[in-house]
Amino acid sequence: MNNLEALVSLNLIPQIGSVCLENLLKYFQQPQDIFKAGRKDLVAAAGERLGENIVSFDTRLLAKDLLLAKKSGIKIITLFCQDYPRALKDIPGKPIVLYVLGDITEQDNLAFGIVGSRRASLYGLNSATTFASQLSAYGITIVSGMARGVDTYAHRGALKVKGRTIAVMGSGFNNIYPEENADLAKEISLSGAVVSEFPMEAEPLPMNFPRRNRIISGLSRGILITEAARNSGALITADFALEQGREVFALPGRIDSCGSSGTNTLLKQGAKLVTCCDDILEELNLVVSYKTEPDKLPAGQKIAGTDDESRVYDCISREPVAIDDLVEKTAFSSSKILSLILKLRFKKLIRELPGKQFMRN
Repeated sequence: MNNLEALVSLNLIPQIGSVCLENLLKYFQQPQDIFKAGRKDLVAAAGERLGENIVSFDTRLLAKDLLLAKKSGIKIITLFCQDYPRALKDIPGKPIVLYVLGDITEQDNLAFGIVGSRRASLYGLNSATTFASQLSAYGITIVSGMARGVDTYAHRGALKVKGRTIAVMGSGFNNIYPEENADLAKEISLSGAVVSEFPMEAEPLPMNFPRRNRIISGLSRGILITEAARNSGALITADFALEQGREVFALPGRIDSCGSSGTNTLLKQGAKLVTCCDDILEELNLVVSYKTEPDKLPAGQKIAGTDDESRVYDCISREPVAIDDLVEKTAFSSSKILSLILKLRFKKLIRELPGKQFMRN
């Protein structure tokens, strides 16, 4: 058994993390030496329960895990590997092992996390997409948890402008959660990475997600919570971020919205209030160059359609706009606006919201 295999084996044993590993390495020079030791020495180093677990470890579990990773194209990085993410090396409770689909690169040392509610409002979802797109356009990697809601929209916001994004899972790769994001995971792996500290067959148990959250914040320079209720798991990520010395940012929400009670509380407690991308860049003192224009068509490029369609489209942004506002901005009649909106919707350039409001896709 070599050092990588020893570390994967330790990761397969419950209750063994980086703190326990550090204690074991005070007794044994190399990880592989741990599995060569006798019961007496292991019990002395790790206590009776963990010592027995190590002695009785079934190496067939290791062989199966390594085989599954190989078949799925998953790379295994340990905390002793040179390509282990620099940002994670100094956090408390850093993961012993990372399973990686895709690539973690030097560019990912400049990363920012965006998280929020699984049941977010349109405001929270659109904000996640907008901030992810804009930060990605500056070459900043977007980190999130690939959960439903805000996480998914954050990843897609980065992909929309061909930016890099990292998804951190709370399960093994054989149990991607939620299942509907399996295709998203593949897409992310082509221009970023999907990572997990959990063995290949680990199920998405509730206790896994707080552990997942510490990696999201650990990989990031700061964390933005776009929308979260008082008991949202996103607030756990904020707690980890503070513990790790990362900045915490939050979007203000309506005072009568339960879905914003968590973020509003964070702001009361000292989180940085954010209304635009520049607020984040300035607070983190990031000097970055603009790569792409996320919310606009490239200069000189017009939508395929008539001048009237282009005129209406230019008046519609990522903020909901009512028909009356479009009439006022374009000086077109209501009937003409409705006709042009129908054409733009057929081209999937805009979508309709409740209350006869419209915004860009």
